[in-house]
Amino acid sequence: MAANNRRMSGKKGAQVGSGGNRRRGLEGKGPTPPAEARKGHKKNRIANAAAKKAGGPGGRRPSPVKGRGKGTSEMVVGRNSVVEALREGVPASMLYVQQFIDNDERVREALQLAGERGGIHLMEAPRPELDRMTNGLNHQGLVLQVPPYEYAHPEELAAAAYDQGEDPLIVALDGVTDPRNLGAVVRSASAFGGHGVVVPERRAAGMTAGAWKTAAGAAARTPVARATNLTRVLEAYKKAGLAIVGLAADGDHEVGDLKALSGPVVIVIGSEGKGLSRLVGETCDYRVRIPMPGGTESLNAGVAAGVVLYEASRRRR
Repeated sequence: MAANNRRMSGKKGAQVGSGGNRRRGLEGKGPTPPAEARKGHKKNRIANAAAKKAGGPGGRRPSPVKGRGKGTSEMVVGRNSVVEALREGVPASMLYVQQFIDNDERVREALQLAGERGGIHLMEAPRPELDRMTNGLNHQGLVLQVPPYEYAHPEELAAAAYDQGEDPLIVALDGVTDPRNLGAVVRSASAFGGHGVVVPERRAAGMTAGAWKTAAGAAARTPVARATNLTRVLEAYKKAGLAIVGLAADGDHEVGDLKALSGPVVIVIGSEGKGLSRLVGETCDYRVRIPMPGGTESLNAGVAAGVVLYEASRRRR
């Protein structure tokens, strides 16, 4: 009997039931996730790399249109915003579409516009990946990646005008922070024969997707240059023979009386609230005002630029 006990000593005794755990362990766990959502899968690594390249995980919380500056791409987020950007010809390099997305009219139009334009890559991505790319914004399954804008150098604007046998007509913006105002100025410059727009590098609007939309295609024809120091750029223009004309409510001249607009000129427009900054104002050769019999205190940058550019264009005919 003892020998029998020794033979039995290595065996387990009586076992309690599993409580159904074994049976549940054999049950299915739902459909297999798509390859892009499975950690370690090649397609998952590709999707993650694309998201990081677009400025995804780990970045600051973006607005629906984010990013401004050299070497920085933007993401236009949301179905209406994406469709509007594609309609207006905003440059784009990638359209991210959520897997298993509800295929409504806006989604179909976005895919059609991207396909017709060409050069826009389509990337299907799971919703969690788009959530990470946009830091939780309501992307509605569509994210459009806009490449960084290629800014010109301020010297190139005047050089291009002289190459065409024309006197330079340039607009410089001082403290204008609304991209829509920048887009409106670019549109006016294009309409009235301007050779470009200069914006400061800091504390100023840049060529975002919002500016592209407002410019309505003019941004493809009229270059925008960036100035590290706007005052120094204006001084350089002055040394090159361009008149610096600042727009100010208390200007000494009316815009219709200024003969300098018929020659090489830089028109400087300040912000709607503060106007020209002190240093920029002191750099100007002339300070002009737009007469407004209706009594309006000020015009936004886009409207003011249009008025002065029209007068300059009229004098050059």
